[in-house]
Amino acid sequence: MKNSKLSGMAAVASALTLTLTLGACGSSGPQDTTADAGSPTMWALTGANEAVTGASVESWNAAHNDAAIQLDYFANDAYKTKVRTAIGAGEGPTLIHGWGGGVLQSYVDEGHVMDLTSFLEENPEVKERYIPAVFDNGVIDGTSYALPYTGMQPVVMYYNKELFEQIGAEPPQTWDELMDLVPKFNEAGIAPFALGGQSKWPNLMWFSYLVDRVGGPEVFKAILDGEEEAWSDPAVIEALTMIQELVEADGFINGFSSVAADGGADAALLYTGKAAMLLQGAWVYQTLKNDAPDFVSSGNLGYLNFPAVEGGAGDPENIVGNPSNFWSVSASASDEQKDAALEYLKDGLYNEEYTQDLIESGAIPPTVGAEELLAQSEDKDFLTEVYTMATEAPSFQLSWDQALSPDQGSAMLANLDRIFLGEITPEEFAETMNGTLGE
Repeated sequence: MKNSKLSGMAAVASALTLTLTLGACGSSGPQDTTADAGSPTMWALTGANEAVTGASVESWNAAHNDAAIQLDYFANDAYKTKVRTAIGAGEGPTLIHGWGGGVLQSYVDEGHVMDLTSFLEENPEVKERYIPAVFDNGVIDGTSYALPYTGMQPVVMYYNKELFEQIGAEPPQTWDELMDLVPKFNEAGIAPFALGGQSKWPNLMWFSYLVDRVGGPEVFKAILDGEEEAWSDPAVIEALTMIQELVEADGFINGFSSVAADGGADAALLYTGKAAMLLQGAWVYQTLKNDAPDFVSSGNLGYLNFPAVEGGAGDPENIVGNPSNFWSVSASASDEQKDAALEYLKDGLYNEEYTQDLIESGAIPPTVGAEELLAQSEDKDFLTEVYTMATEAPSFQLSWDQALSPDQGSAMLANLDRIFLGEITPEEFAETMNGTLGE
């Protein structure tokens, strides 16, 4: 086991070194010199899981010269635009990174991804390794089209313990406590919250949590179901109002609309002491381990679930985020590419080395029985707490921009950006978004 562990760590280190030479968008990853134009292709994201994915593909290619995977990395925002265009033109990758939800539904409706039913029937151990609630996010109308490949990723509120000690405060358990902290941190010359507003999707974490805490998960379900005037639900209006009150109180770092999350600039504000708190996905822990290991190992990093809203209908144990990221297989790939991709999904994911590398990176495998492995990790406190948070939450709501259709998700992010910038009112947001219902 020890040698295997060292091998896994070496693979991650090797992949990380390799990826440092790659650009943020459209850069080539590990390749095998015997691969040809008929080899399976994979588009993955830069960032938290990059080293694990790179190590996995590098290991796979070394053992499968006849089916070496051609890996390209893309930054999050660039990928979302490029992949939809490429898939629509029949030029997408063999292995398609996704989040499930409405975007996956659109691929299914347009016949762009493979039905994995026969594959899973022939290889029942593949389905059995996943936590059912996570696996189900790759299921559309009872049929599987995507399989998880990254860690579970609920959105977590991170905080800098040293900055809290500096002003003599405790982390907020309620929204009122959060708002009370804002002037205290500002008076100390510390931004209460970091926010990657330029990327827009981090804004959604605030919106989805507040709607849930105020009105419960039923509010977003009505939106998903396309119910008439669903965006005008009082919980939506109240959540948007609370966001604008937080912005007006200088709750976020000055210039937040120019901060990009893709490169980890929002996380850097936390560990450099410029911001006291950050609402971001569990994947940011991997970023912090890589970019600020001393900050993590010193014990200065704190984390908790999103605060409760007093009088709200939502359970404060509910979470939002991404149960995992998923691989789908392109329906337009050649038979050889499909066969190789399916073999990788069966044998390349969640083998001993892959799972070990994932945990060592600071991620939480969405697999059955992971508790024992997490308990052996140097990051066991964070990983075990978030694993428990994810598996015991009464509701784990998929990120709304992925749960909704691509058009509606894009409209929501654009208009939510205007809410944060104070350009529109909550009522105007709701009116505009009601017009997208059913898209």
